[in-house]
Amino acid sequence: MRTQHTNEGMLMNRMSKRRRLLVSTVAGSVLLLSFTASSTLAQTALQADPAVQEEAGTVDDIVVTGSRIRRVQTSTAAPVTVIDQQVLTERGFVQVGQALNQITSATPSAPVANGSGSAAGSGQQFPNLFGLGAGRTLSLVNGRRFVTSSSGMGDRVVDTNLIPVGLLERVDVVQAGGAAVYGSDAIAGVINYVLKDDFEGLVLDAQYGISSRDDYPQSSLRATFGQNFLDDRANLAGNVEWSRSDPLYGQDRPRSDLARLTVSNPANTSASDGIPAVRELLDAHFWPFNTNGVIFSTPAPVSAFLVRTGGVPQQFSNDGTGLVPYQTGVLAGVPFASGGDGFDYRDLAALYTGVERFNANLLGRYDLTDRIKLKGELLYSNTEGSDPYGTQGSTRTVLNSAASGAGPIAFFRTNPFLTPAALAQLSAASTTFAAGGPLWLSKSFADILPTREFVTQTDVWRGLVALEGDFDWADRNFYWSLSASRGVTKGEESGWDTWTSRLTNAVNAVSSGGQAVCAINADASTTNNDAACVPINIFGTGVITDQMRAYVAVPVGERFENTQDDILATIGGELFTLPAGPASFSLAYEYRHEKVEYDPYEANRLGLTGSGTPTLATSGAYNTNEFSAEVLVPVFGGDFTLPFVKSLEVDGAYRIVDNSIAGKEDVWGAGLRWEVVSGVMFRASRSRNFRAPTLDQLFAPSSTTLAAIAQNPCDSDRINSGPNPATRLANCQALFAANPAYGSLTGFQDPGENFSSVLVTTGGNADLKNEISDTTTFGIVLQPSFAPGLTIVADRIQLELRDGLSAFTPQNFLATCFDSSPQPADVCRQFTFNAAGQVATANSTTFNAGTVRYEGEIYTLNYAFGVADLARRDSDWGRLELGLEVTHNALLETSVTGFDYNRTDDTTLTPDWVSRFDARYALGPVRLSYSVNYLPKSRVNRFDTIETTPTPEIDENIRHNLSGEYQFGDYAIRAGVTNLTDEEPSYPTRNYGDILGRQYFLGLNARF
Repeated sequence: MRTQHTNEGMLMNRMSKRRRLLVSTVAGSVLLLSFTASSTLAQTALQADPAVQEEAGTVDDIVVTGSRIRRVQTSTAAPVTVIDQQVLTERGFVQVGQALNQITSATPSAPVANGSGSAAGSGQQFPNLFGLGAGRTLSLVNGRRFVTSSSGMGDRVVDTNLIPVGLLERVDVVQAGGAAVYGSDAIAGVINYVLKDDFEGLVLDAQYGISSRDDYPQSSLRATFGQNFLDDRANLAGNVEWSRSDPLYGQDRPRSDLARLTVSNPANTSASDGIPAVRELLDAHFWPFNTNGVIFSTPAPVSAFLVRTGGVPQQFSNDGTGLVPYQTGVLAGVPFASGGDGFDYRDLAALYTGVERFNANLLGRYDLTDRIKLKGELLYSNTEGSDPYGTQGSTRTVLNSAASGAGPIAFFRTNPFLTPAALAQLSAASTTFAAGGPLWLSKSFADILPTREFVTQTDVWRGLVALEGDFDWADRNFYWSLSASRGVTKGEESGWDTWTSRLTNAVNAVSSGGQAVCAINADASTTNNDAACVPINIFGTGVITDQMRAYVAVPVGERFENTQDDILATIGGELFTLPAGPASFSLAYEYRHEKVEYDPYEANRLGLTGSGTPTLATSGAYNTNEFSAEVLVPVFGGDFTLPFVKSLEVDGAYRIVDNSIAGKEDVWGAGLRWEVVSGVMFRASRSRNFRAPTLDQLFAPSSTTLAAIAQNPCDSDRINSGPNPATRLANCQALFAANPAYGSLTGFQDPGENFSSVLVTTGGNADLKNEISDTTTFGIVLQPSFAPGLTIVADRIQLELRDGLSAFTPQNFLATCFDSSPQPADVCRQFTFNAAGQVATANSTTFNAGTVRYEGEIYTLNYAFGVADLARRDSDWGRLELGLEVTHNALLETSVTGFDYNRTDDTTLTPDWVSRFDARYALGPVRLSYSVNYLPKSRVNRFDTIETTPTPEIDENIRHNLSGEYQFGDYAIRAGVTNLTDEEPSYPTRNYGDILGRQYFLGLNARF
C-alpha cells in the first residue's frame, strides 16, 4: 500500500505525471517534510524546493482547496488541515466521519443519545467546525457542491456516510470562511472530499471490530477496482463498500446505566450556603406510571392518591390478572424516584443508533486531446439508521390531565378484562370503586406498537459530467472547466404510533352478550360507533393481541426528496507578469437549483396521532446565479526580494449571489502570505461570508405532536442557574406572581422536561433572512533548516456572525425568554403555559438568532525523521513521525436577541483546550501507530458552581489508541485497539469522552 503524507503542500485537485514525479522526489529529499502525523492533520505552508524544481523540470500548477487559482506554491493564507485515506485504514475507521471527529477544531458528531431522554436519532453524521453548527460547514466533493442528505427543518448538510472510503484520496479541511470562492454555508470552513482520479488494480478490504464488552460489532467490506485504457488516455475506476454497526442501549454502558439525573435539593437553603440547588438521583424511574399499570384514586401525580392495600401501593401484575404491591422507590418529587417499579428512565431512549451503509461509485476520465479531458462521476449510496427506541409508544398517565387525551384511563367494575380476583382486590382497596365509581390507570403501553424502532433510510444518486482543459493565447496559458451535476436524495423516516381516537375508543371496554366490546358499539342507538373497534386489555404487560394492535397502531413518518442541479464554469490563468512572477486570476459562474418535497404518511396528513394536527405535504425551490472572481498577485519573490522579504503575495476574491428567495448578497475575501526568510512565513486573511436560509428552514411542513421540552428554566432545579441566574430567578418569580393559580415556585417541576406532555409545533419560518459573518485569520509557519522534517504552525481565528440561522427548540425559546431582561416578546410568544404553570404548547423552528462570536487558535507541530539519522547511525532503524495538534477555543459567545450573551467556551460542549498527539513508526513491512486524545477539565455550563450543581467541574479525559499493520507481498493485515484503557466519559457526562469504551478491530487488505 502506498503511504500518503499530505499537508497543504499536497492539496491537489489536478496533478500531472511530471508533478507526481516531482512530489515523490521532494518528499524523499526532505525526509517527509510534509508529514502530518498519524492523522495527517497539518497546517503547514510547504513550498517545493526550487533546486529540486529546476532539476525535475517544469512544474505544473495545481489547485489548492480554498481557491480555484492554480499555483506553483501550494500554501494558502487560510489554515488547512488534511486527512488521507491511510488514516482511516490505520485507525480502523469504516467511514470518514470517524476521522473528522479526531480533528481538534471539530465538534464530534456521532449517533448517540445525549441522556436527556431524547431519541438517539438518524445515525447520520455531519461535520461541525468550531462548534458553530453543522450548517455552517460546507461540504464539497472534488471541489463541487453535493446534494444534501438531511431532512426536516434543519441544515442542508452532507452525511459523511455517503463518502466512498475506497476511492478517497484525502479530505481537505479549510478552517474559517470560503464563501467568496464556494458560496453559501462556508462560514466555519469547508470540507472537501477529494476522490482518486486515476486508479489501477483491484483492492479488497475487510474489517471486523467489537467492543471489550462483546457488543457493538462493526463490520465493513469494500472492493476498489480500476483500469487504464486506450494507451493510458482513459481510466475507469469503481468502488463498492458496505459497513454496519448495531445499536446500543442505555443498560449497555456503565455511565448510561446509572440512569442519572438531577432533582431539587431540599437541603439547599440559599444561593450562598455551599449546598447545590440540585442533587443527584441515580437509578431514575418515573414513579407515577409503568407498563403494568399503576392505580390512582384521583387523576393527579400525588403519591397520596395511589390506591393501597394495607397501606401498600398497588399495581397490576405482569399478566394483568390481579394486583401486586407497587414499590414507588425513593420519591424525589414529581415525576422521579430512585429505584422502584416505575418506568425505567433507561428505557426512554437507546444509547446509539445502528447504522448500515452501502455505497457504489464509478469514476471515469478520457483524454479527448492532450489538452482536453472528459470526466464523469456516478454515485449511489444507501444509508439506514435504526433507532430501536425512536418512538415512545403510547402513554396515558397522571402526568397529563384527563381531558388532554393523554391523561390516565378511567376504568370501572364493568371492564370485561378485569378478572374476579382483580375485582375483589380493587373493591377491597377502594370503596368508591366497589360502589361503581372509577379508578385511574397510569400506564405506558410498551407493547401496543409492533415496534418502537424508528428508521431513517436515505438513498442518494449523483451524476456529474465535466470537461476541463487549457489553451494558450497571447503568450499566456489559460485553463478552463465546465461541469454539470444532478443529485437526488430520496429519504424516508418511518415508525409506528397510536391512532389517538381509536385508542380512546379501544380502552373504554364493556361487556355485551358475554363478550368484550368497545363502549361506543354497546349502544345500538348511537351513531358514533365504529364496527372495526377492537377493545384493548389495559391491565398488565404483554396482553395486547395482534388484533388489538392492528386496530390502534398506524405507520407514521414522511418521505422527502432533495434535488440539486448545478452548472459550474471556470476559467483562469495569467493576467500579466510582475518581477516576482505572474499575476493570476480565476473567474467562475455557477447556477444552482435546489428543490425539496415533503410527503407525510397518511396518518400524519390526517392528524390521526398525537394532538391530531394534520401535517400537510409541501414543497419549495429556489435557484441562484453566482459570479465570482479571484486574483493572486506576487509582490516579491524569485529574484525580486528585499531583506526579510523573501516572498510576499496577496490574493483577493469577490462573489455576487442572486438567490431567488433570499435576494442578493456580496461577499469577499482577501489574504496575504509573507515569507520573511527561508523557513519563516506569516499569513493572514480577512473575509465576509454568508449562509442563506435553506428550503427546510423556510418551508418545512408544520406538525404538532406531544413531545418533551428537555428543560424548563423555572424548574426548581434550574431556577438558580443560567447565564445570569438573578435574571432567570426574577423572571420566573414575576411569572408566578402574575399567575397565582400556578402555585409556588418552591419545588416546582415541569413533567414536560422528560415526558412527552407538551404540544410542540415544528415547521418552517418563511420570514428568515441571510446570516452574515466576518472572519479574520493570521498565523505563522516555521520550518527551521536546522531540523529537517520539522514544521510548526500557529493560526489565530476570529469570527463574528450576525442574524444567525439557528434551529430553535422549545428549550431554546424558553431559555432566551427567561434569561433576558427585558424579555423579548417575539421569543416569549413561542410557548404557552397550562393552569399549573407547566409548558403546554411550544414551537420548534429556525430563528435568526442574533450574533455569534468565536475566537481561538490552532497549533500544530509535526516532526518526521529517520531514527538512524537521529542517532547518527548508518543502519536502517525505520522512520518515526510525531505530531501534535491543539485547538484553543478562547471564546464562543452566542446571543439570540443581541444582548443576552451566552458563552459556551470552556464547557464540555466547546472545551478550552483540545489536544491530540500522534506517533507513527515504520520499518520495512511493519507500521505501528499510537495516538492520545486529551480533553481538559471543564464544566457543563460556564456558570456552574457548587451552588448550582453537585458536579461543577468535569475532570479531564484521556484516551489512548494503538494499531499496527504488517504487509507481506500484496497483502496486509492490521489490528488495533481504540480507547486502550477503557476510559469512560468524564463523570457525569455521556459525551465528554468515548462512551463506547475499549474497542478492537482486525482487518485484511489485498491488492491485485
